[in-house]
Amino acid sequence: MLWIYDPEKQHKSRTILRQVAQGPGGVISTQVMQEFYVTATKKLEVDALIVKDILHSFSHFEVVLILPEIIDRAIDCQVLNKISFWDALIVSAAQSARCEKIWTEDLNPGQIFQGVKVENPLIL
Repeated sequence: MLWIYDPEKQHKSRTILRQVAQGPGGVISTQVMQEFYVTATKKLEVDALIVKDILHSFSHFEVVLILPEIIDRAIDCQVLNKISFWDALIVSAAQSARCEKIWTEDLNPGQIFQGVKVENPLIL
């Protein structure tokens, strides 16, 4: 996969994260935190300690631990909707936290899985 640096998306992402961190309602799963760490350090080559510091800023969010029940629902979601297991796991974690929507670039905006609507806040 080719990674292209997009300053507009980076700026918009940072703005969104600041807004969510200032108010109640932000939710993140341990899976998303892990994926962020790996992507930032391996593909974007950001120093691990900088990424660790960024991950600490997510402590203001509700953190969903990936438990066996969530994995079980994710498998059902994957099979029923023909999406990747990892995307289904994000959906199932959001559903377990009673989220109305998830923000992602990996699924089509407007789709609804397990009662959770997909939005892409980075569409410019």
